[in-house]
Formats: sequence, structure tokens, C-alpha cells
Amino acid sequence: MGVQLPTAFVKRMEQLLGDEFEAFMTAYDHTPHAGIRVNTLKIPMEDFKERSPFELRPIPWCATGFYIPHGTKPGLHPYYHAGLYYVQEPSAMSPVELLNVAQDEAVLDLCAAPGGKSTQIAAKLQGSGVLVTNDISADRTKALAKNVELYGVRNAVVLNESPDRIAAAFPHFFDKILIDAPCSGEGMFRKDEDMAKQWETHSVDKCVVMQRDILRVAASMLSAGGRIVYSTCTFAPEENEGMIAEFLEAHPDFDVVPVPSEAGFAPGHPEWMSEEVAAAHPELRGTARLWPHLVEGEGHFIAVLQHQGGRVTGTEDHTESEDLTPFEDKNDRALNIDAAYPRKKQFLSVKEALTPSGQGRPATDEPKRSGKGMDGKSDKGKSARGLGGNKFRSGKENVKSAARSPQDVLESYHQFVKEQLEMSFTGYTVVYGDRIYQSPLASHRLDGLKVVRPGWFMGTDKNGRFVPSHPLAVALRPSEAVRSINLSSSDAEAIRYLKGETLSIPVERMTLRNEVQPKGYTLVCIDGYSAGWGKWQDGMLKNEYPTGWRWTSV
Repeated sequence: MGVQLPTAFVKRMEQLLGDEFEAFMTAYDHTPHAGIRVNTLKIPMEDFKERSPFELRPIPWCATGFYIPHGTKPGLHPYYHAGLYYVQEPSAMSPVELLNVAQDEAVLDLCAAPGGKSTQIAAKLQGSGVLVTNDISADRTKALAKNVELYGVRNAVVLNESPDRIAAAFPHFFDKILIDAPCSGEGMFRKDEDMAKQWETHSVDKCVVMQRDILRVAASMLSAGGRIVYSTCTFAPEENEGMIAEFLEAHPDFDVVPVPSEAGFAPGHPEWMSEEVAAAHPELRGTARLWPHLVEGEGHFIAVLQHQGGRVTGTEDHTESEDLTPFEDKNDRALNIDAAYPRKKQFLSVKEALTPSGQGRPATDEPKRSGKGMDGKSDKGKSARGLGGNKFRSGKENVKSAARSPQDVLESYHQFVKEQLEMSFTGYTVVYGDRIYQSPLASHRLDGLKVVRPGWFMGTDKNGRFVPSHPLAVALRPSEAVRSINLSSSDAEAIRYLKGETLSIPVERMTLRNEVQPKGYTLVCIDGYSAGWGKWQDGMLKNEYPTGWRWTSV
């Protein structure tokens, strides 16, 4: 066996599994399964199947998920940098599928980093409704924000908050809530040996305390008739059936929706808690366990909790309270946060923005917690950067941005949209110093919260000139930009662009709309899918691909 499992863990699993224990242990001799999930925000499923550079085998519980052969390196292909797929462990795709997200809904991903499930939710919303994606760890929100932006999500707000503070701002607001709860990680031992080594540190008892609080608060944010999906990547019944039993005792207006077993999902085991729990809550057998010896994936637990409907105290209808009309009509909602308070933090505090006289109380800082970035290494000590390497600035640069009014900043933005894009926006325009966002939520919704991204980052105003952002580019379709250039994924030219090199591009290769002149910002696409910006002039394409995102492999 390649994985050294904790002795106490092995003894407990032998006791719980009985006759299945030998098959369970044998699974640890097998290589973990690799998967990718197609990002249908950018490419239809059928188109990806035709273009896929990898051998694909369907994942039975996720229509957009595929197994890929062991040894495949999906991160080393231009399609990854274009955001056409997300590299994800197969079992981890299941909770969002059971959330049953519909377009125009308000959805909360409460424990979201690094963001795989958030991008899966966003694909189901298809740009409609609102996605609030949150993680309590400031370090981990860097990866979360980056993934939301890389995969072309236009309708997401990224928070760095505790569940209690979100609940105070969004009582009974969300149609769907995903809780991918922090847990002891037993289901990931095969995939990540460090989880096995740290198991005693991340004890079941410690995790239960966090899970109990998260579930308690989540119910207060759900609208009448809404759905919560609770998931973990652990086998411990105290963190799974035990948590749901406690929740049902405290919330009799919720039902457990049975999870279908067709995909090889096994039923829950309330008797593993006690015979009393099994007798009181037989519905817990309708929860699901994904076992590595029964499915091609790692260990997971999933419970689908449906509110029975009816009147809920304090319920508000977000579809009526938010008037999502085009941004041209929302200039008066633009916020000049830096003019109110100098910026010293990596997050945005909209409460500060709404108190330009300086009388408001700034949001309280939460202590930083350890976390891992996109590469699995701690981001501790690194400067907080937005996409494209644009550092959240302070000091003299901050004073300069505050000198321009929101109206001045918006003027350059509106001019760029009018001249360079062929699209309209919905939602609310938010000005944060020299940065401009399109938000799916009105500003008052974010009062006092620590906001990492208030919406889709559009770009930056630099002394009256609007500089479009990388997140704007990767979320655009070629038809939405007046200039575009297409590179082939099979040509070294695409990788040269992703490495940040200047390219020689004759004007004949450009697609120009509205009789626009070829000189200027140009949307660079790979096989027809947006990858970033370039600036074309006299046959040369100056590379605008952000430094921190460039292809670094040989």
C-alpha cells in the first residue's frame, strides 16, 4: 500500500465497514482518478468533445465531467489558459449537480476556495441571477477570485467573511446554498498523503464544532422552499450523518431529499451514530456516501436538505429588491471608496464607501488564517494582487485615483464600452478608486462586508484613460469585441502569446467590426475562444497577457 494510513483511522473503518473493509483498503493501492469539467460558460459541450485534446470518458454523475487518462497534464494546454475546462477530482463534481441550480437564482457557495464548485455553479446560472462565493480564509480567496475570473464568470461577488456576517446582510435571500464544509479530509487520503499525516491535527471533534455553526447560520440565509447541499470529503459519521441529524432536530421544516443510487452512490448510515439516531431519522439513509471502492472517485458525503416552503420570518424576495437594469442608468450608484477611506486592505469594504463623511465604522478585520493557493503552496507573505498583477495600491497612487470623481472615472469607461465593445451590461457599476466593476448586487447589499471582488472586474482608469482588465477579456465572446485575432492551439504562436511574447500579426488576420481602425486593444482568441488582450499596431501585437498568469512550462 502506497499510502500510510493512521492506525486509529484504519481500526475505525474496519469496525464500520465489516465485510467491505478489504475492498475499501484495496482501493488505496489504485491510482486516484483524474478529471476535467467543461466550462459551458465559454464552450458548448458538443464543441468541446469535437476539439478535446484528451481522451474523454464520461463521469456518470456530472454531464459536463470527464475522466482523463492517468498521466495527462491538462494544465499544459492552451485550452486551460482560455478557461475551457476546470481540472477537478471526479467525486467533487457531485455536490453541485445535486444542488439543482436553475437560471436566475441567487446562489451562495459558503466555503468556496479554491473555487471549482463556484465555477460549476456559475456555468449552470449562465450569467443570470447572482452567485455569492465566499471563503473565511483571506489567503484562500486569492485562488478563489482567480478561478472565478479565469473561467469568465460575470455575475459573481467574492467575499472573505464569516457565515454570521453574511447572514446578517442576506437574511433568507438565497435560493440555493452549497456548504462544502471544512472537514477531517479522510476521503482524500489516497489523493493527498499530507491529509493522512495531518489527520490527528484536523481532528473530527474540531471539525464538528465548525460544521455545526456553519449549518446553523446557513438555514437563516435560505429563502422559503430553498435547498441546501451539505458535503464533506470525510468518512467520519460524526461529521456527516451526525451533523444532519442535529440539523433536522433543530429545523423540522427541512426534509432530506433522497440521493439517487444509480451512479454507484451508497446510502447514508445513521446507525453508525447510534441506534437511537437511526430510529429517529431513518431519512438519513437518503444521504449519499461515495466510496473509493465503489465509484471511480475519492470519498465524499452529500446531504440534500430541502426547505418545506411556507412563510419564513424575515424572508425577502431578492428578485423584487434588485432592479437589474443596464449600467448606463446606474451612474448615481457608482462608489468612490478611496475618497472616503485610504485603502490599506486587500478586500473592499462597501460600508466605508457609503460613508463619505467618514462617520461610518469600518468593517472589522478578521485575523488571517493559513491557506493554500492555486499551486497548493501557502500564499502567506505574498502581496495581494488582482488579476493581471494590478496590486491593490495605497499611498501616493491612491491619492491620485481619489482626485478623480466617480463621474470622471466612469466617463472613460463608458467611452471604451461605446467604442470597443458590442454588448450591454446588466447590474450595477461600482467604482473602487481607479477600478471599475459590474456587480450583480446593489451596493447596499455589501455594506460592512469584506469584499474581495464586488463583481466582474472591468478595468482601471489611468489618468482619464480606461485600461481593460484580463477578466473582462476572458469573459467576452469574439463577437463582443470590435477587434479580434484568432490563434491556433496547434501552433506555437498560441503558446508564445501565453508566455507574454510580442507577435507579428498582419492586418489581414484581424477581424474588424463597425469599420473600426485596426490599431488598438484587440481580443486575442485561441481556436475562437477568448484568452486575453493585445494591442495591435503596424503589424505587431503587443502582448497584454498578465505577468502572473503566463505560461511558465517549457
